[in-house]
Amino acid sequence: MNKTKSTFEFLECSYSGETFPIDKPQRLNPKNGKPLLARYNLDKAKQTFNKDSLKQRRRDMWKFEELLPVFYYENIASLGEGDTPLFNLKNLEQYIGIDELFIKDESNNPTGSFKARGLSTAISKVKEYGIKGVVMPSAGNAAGAMSAYAAKSNLEAKVFMPKDAPIANKIECRAFGADLNLVDGFISDAGIESAKAADKYNLFDISTLKEPYRVEGKKTMGFEIIEQLNWKVPDVIVYPTGGGTGIVGIWKALEELETMGLIDDKKPRMVCVQAEGCAPLVDSFEKGERFATPIKNPSTIAAGMRVPMAVGDFIIFDILRESNGTALRISDKEMIEGVKLFSKKEGIFCAPEGGAVLSATIKLKDKGFINSSDKVVILNTGSAYKYLDSLQDYNWDD
Repeated sequence: MNKTKSTFEFLECSYSGETFPIDKPQRLNPKNGKPLLARYNLDKAKQTFNKDSLKQRRRDMWKFEELLPVFYYENIASLGEGDTPLFNLKNLEQYIGIDELFIKDESNNPTGSFKARGLSTAISKVKEYGIKGVVMPSAGNAAGAMSAYAAKSNLEAKVFMPKDAPIANKIECRAFGADLNLVDGFISDAGIESAKAADKYNLFDISTLKEPYRVEGKKTMGFEIIEQLNWKVPDVIVYPTGGGTGIVGIWKALEELETMGLIDDKKPRMVCVQAEGCAPLVDSFEKGERFATPIKNPSTIAAGMRVPMAVGDFIIFDILRESNGTALRISDKEMIEGVKLFSKKEGIFCAPEGGAVLSATIKLKDKGFINSSDKVVILNTGSAYKYLDSLQDYNWDD
């Protein structure tokens, strides 16, 4: 077995600060049910993790191996995830009135979404622990990614998904050999069934932020954004938020880079964008609450944003407040307008989640939260091609 450069040392409760060993699989803190986060020896990591060394490495997210939790190369389940493009949106800059506007386009990942990053990492760590099977609830894209990486790693995979999830996600799960179970209700209902299956079949449940490793893959988006901007921190990052692993991961990446001295203490203003029909984080953030109240009947075309509760809600609130950021709702109509605008102005056919962040950016510019001189990065987390069954109901000629 060949060792990676990982400096992974322990797990830390995101709420209490209690630490946990890494010699066995962990999920949530058993005492308070809060997420655990991976911690690294950053002094050791910075000896080899630097601007020059990264230029010479492989062209995927595993180039950041010092700050990823897998200890042996043989356990890495990779399909080429990461190293997605950061495009300068020249036409939209002029249209909106922002001097520097960029999109991190995650639709270029394997299985067509940013979920590939988290599931590559989680499945790799599951493999390293010798676990033989995994289970998860999903609104769509995460299930497809998990199924693909489980197939790559010869692991049993069981998926619980709402019946109204996009048809592309259902097909890809079956194509990758996963056992797909369709559930009446929402992802929260799928989560209940997933937990039951984990106990019944002795499978490892890799639900969003209920295990420590998906967020580690997601944080590589943050590393890449900074590297692609020549190690300069943007003023604003606008992110579509369902379970919140992405925004937590990007912020974690920035904290690690700052500690290693690769960026200064300037942080971007982080923006959490949710669907008008499912905005538990926005609702509670506006009220100044510490934890979010779950939504009873979530509704939105953006499957990845139809998440009625987020186990990492308090982490997201801390990020928004520390960064002087904000949270806002976008209607399905505004999402589609954003998709159309991306398509017609930049030739990017983004998922509704991507349309949401573009419409949110326009709103924030109009409100004065974003200034013309700001360097703004918006995230498109997936491909519109996964949503064709839903998008066909809209008029695309206007």
